[in-house]
Amino acid sequence: MLNSKQDITKLIKAEAKRLGFSFCGIALAENLSEEEDKLKNWLSKQQHAEMQYMENNLDKRLNPTLLVNGALSVISVALNYFPGETEHKKGDARISKYALGRDYHKVIKKMLKQLFAFIQNIDNNLEGRIFVDSAPVMDKAWAEKSGLGWRGKNGNIINKEIGSFFFIGEIICNLDLEYDQAVNSFCGTCTKCIDACPTHAIVKDYIVDAKKCISYQTIENKDFIPIDIINNISDYIFGCDICQDVCPWNNKAVITEISDFATRKDLLSINYQDYKNMSEEIFDKTFNGTPIKRAGYKKIQQTVKQINDSQN
Repeated sequence: MLNSKQDITKLIKAEAKRLGFSFCGIALAENLSEEEDKLKNWLSKQQHAEMQYMENNLDKRLNPTLLVNGALSVISVALNYFPGETEHKKGDARISKYALGRDYHKVIKKMLKQLFAFIQNIDNNLEGRIFVDSAPVMDKAWAEKSGLGWRGKNGNIINKEIGSFFFIGEIICNLDLEYDQAVNSFCGTCTKCIDACPTHAIVKDYIVDAKKCISYQTIENKDFIPIDIINNISDYIFGCDICQDVCPWNNKAVITEISDFATRKDLLSINYQDYKNMSEEIFDKTFNGTPIKRAGYKKIQQTVKQINDSQN
């Protein structure tokens, strides 16, 4: 039968690859009942810190049909952003690898719009929505269910072929497609990510306490960073890569072919003194189009000052 669900699934995955996505997997749009207890337990222990939005719309986080009426499939995509290794000398102001290029939200959304339009040309009855951190969607749960990888002990999704330096996005839609199977975990007894975290944020296998996480503290937390975090912040002023850098699976990481994610060399050369002397106007101009704008001028200035004060 022409354009059977098997045919359409193959066409979707082929187009995702053509567009530049590293992987594409598809899962049945069903209630994430197995995630409910984990999520509620994490929230009850206040391990989401001040991210109050995580408490909102729990029903929609767990049930994709409440986000897209009549949803049957969740199409998950992975996009490699690994920019290569960057040198770091103690005392350099560090930025997480994912933020050294263009804001991924814009890049992935544009690619997903192209994929959505392609699917619509196949079936004009398509109804659905695109998601890139834009709604209460449990990206990692869907990535697991669609076979993109397994949940590492640091909470990140790990793919056997490329490691964990990749972004995730979804299309939730009303098409009945062929579904992929979740893959087994290959973390085994390895605890390198847990052992390497300088703030002990990975409190238990697969559980991260945001209050202790350098990424949370340098991006989401708008208040002052606790002194015990500042003293162990490893020069990061935005995000953190430590748990990913030590993961053996990231030995397989290959440099992204997406030019938007190439490292902007000028961002690597900005030191603490440069940040201290930077006006808000220069900050906005320098970081325009990058994820660093998410934290904002005042937050970066505050973090830099705290780190400087702790070192003097």
